[in-house]
Amino acid sequence: MARRPLPRILSNGSAQLARSRELARTAADSATDVLHPLITIARGLRRLAAAGRRRWTETPKERRGALLFLVTSVILVVALVPYGPLLAAITLMAAAAWQGRDRAPAAPDGPDESQTQRLKSLYEALVPYFSTAEDPEPLYAHGGAWDKAFPTYAFDGGGRISHLVVRYPAYFTDGEAEARARIEHLLAAKSGRGREYHFTWDEEGNQLTLGVLLPLPVDITAQHFVTAPGETVLGFTDPTQVRRTLPLGFGEQQRDVPPVVWRTGLRSTEPHLLALGQPGSGISTLLRSLALQALRHGDVVIVDGGGTGEYACLTGRDGVLAVECGLSGATASLEWAATETERRLIAANRAHQAGHPPPDDTKRPLWILLDRPTAFTHLAAADDRKDPQSLLQVPLRHGRPANVTVVVADQLDSWEALSEPVRRHTRARVVLGPATADQLEAVLGVPPHTTPIDQIPPGRGYARLGTGPVHRLQVPATPNPFDDAAPEAHREAVLALLPPRTTPADGETVPEPDGTPGEPEPVPTEPEPQPAAAAPRPPEPQPEPAPDLTEEPLPDPVPVLTKEPLPDPVPTLTKEPLPDPVPVLTKEPLPDPVPVLTKPAETKRG
Repeated sequence: MARRPLPRILSNGSAQLARSRELARTAADSATDVLHPLITIARGLRRLAAAGRRRWTETPKERRGALLFLVTSVILVVALVPYGPLLAAITLMAAAAWQGRDRAPAAPDGPDESQTQRLKSLYEALVPYFSTAEDPEPLYAHGGAWDKAFPTYAFDGGGRISHLVVRYPAYFTDGEAEARARIEHLLAAKSGRGREYHFTWDEEGNQLTLGVLLPLPVDITAQHFVTAPGETVLGFTDPTQVRRTLPLGFGEQQRDVPPVVWRTGLRSTEPHLLALGQPGSGISTLLRSLALQALRHGDVVIVDGGGTGEYACLTGRDGVLAVECGLSGATASLEWAATETERRLIAANRAHQAGHPPPDDTKRPLWILLDRPTAFTHLAAADDRKDPQSLLQVPLRHGRPANVTVVVADQLDSWEALSEPVRRHTRARVVLGPATADQLEAVLGVPPHTTPIDQIPPGRGYARLGTGPVHRLQVPATPNPFDDAAPEAHREAVLALLPPRTTPADGETVPEPDGTPGEPEPVPTEPEPQPAAAAPRPPEPQPEPAPDLTEEPLPDPVPVLTKEPLPDPVPTLTKEPLPDPVPVLTKEPLPDPVPVLTKPAETKRG
């Protein structure tokens, strides 16, 4: 059957709708221009009517009669005068047009005196960087015109620069990072400290655009983020950097915030993460946030090199395989992680060769979170043991096809102490807290296009995923719920996200013996008799030898040494009276070769 073509209303409906919207917008603009006088007169009439009503309300009641008589007399005189109604209508329209005019103050054509002085000082500060003696027509010169160098500018309510476009000569070395850094530092210092600025370099047009960034929200708490499996939210950034937003709750309110999403799994180009920062910058907060998100779809192994108990709230939770704080436990956990990675690779490879899908136990993500692994490096070197970082080579190199993700966090000063595999295979990078430009470039690969501020809140920093751009980052507040110094609302948010505690499979309680029938009584263990070597024993009458007890070894089923009920063939331990030929149950002590029959000697024949 031949396929029927779609109707034209469906095939090119979007183009027709766009054309219709454009025509409607053009018609509305034209009608507004044509009807602008009528709109102005109608607005003036409304204002005149409001003024008359207000005048009538303010007039005292005893004078309203006289006012009404005066208005009626004026209307009557106007009606009797030749051309009076026409002149009154023209006068009313003129007054309405005057009252309905746009009263918004006109924007000044240029900056005021203080703004002009600020732009001049900024221009003079840029002269040594953008001028040379060989330039015949310098754009920057002492005492020159600043308006040619700054074609666009804007100021905020405080009189400081909020937007500025700077033109610079073509011979300026805008391709060198050091030259750019000098100009950015100068503009940030002259425009006002305490704010973050974003710089956009246009090498083709020889222009530099300066913009002031709004502060990132610091009141975002830990919560369930609307993400797909394999997506992890590192934090939140500026709306101009990403094209995606997440709905977040702020108490009873809700608003959309742009996130920095890190994708892990089989198709990830940056499967592992390295986070560095100063003490108190929020590194532990970032790891707790990642752990809470990872527990929704996978398992987590945590190694805490700091040993401060920042992850004690995760101990024993469902999906948390281990929380280790010692060198031995960390080494054992990382050895198991390396073995598990190899097992997953082998199982997935066998399934691929057989043409089957990978097993289910290889699809569940496994996260390995390490906080300050360099602390274990010093301990291992002191004890002449294996460095735990050496065990990360297999999960780092082969973790992506095995659904194993490694997150390493450490202090910024320990950057050189990290092993080569850690620095080579962690392509996703995060730097939190104060850091110099050289440190940011060493960790992120490129310097950020923003200037840091003096007072940095916890969890603030920069993030770069692979070869992408550098984003400003604010980590959601995820404090330790056992920390009393943290806000109560933030701790409750973390507690609400914690998974339930895991019940051990062999956690059955063994009932204690209480003498009830049906339960075996414990057999007390008595010490074996030690022969006395020094004191000679007095002569005692020897009984007749019992061939079944002395000359032959004891049978294997010794009933007094087991918990099973006594068998029938041993009549000596039953409730019936003992037979006559057993002389060992007399009052005389038992001979030495039979120590096992000393206990039942209490039941004697009369």
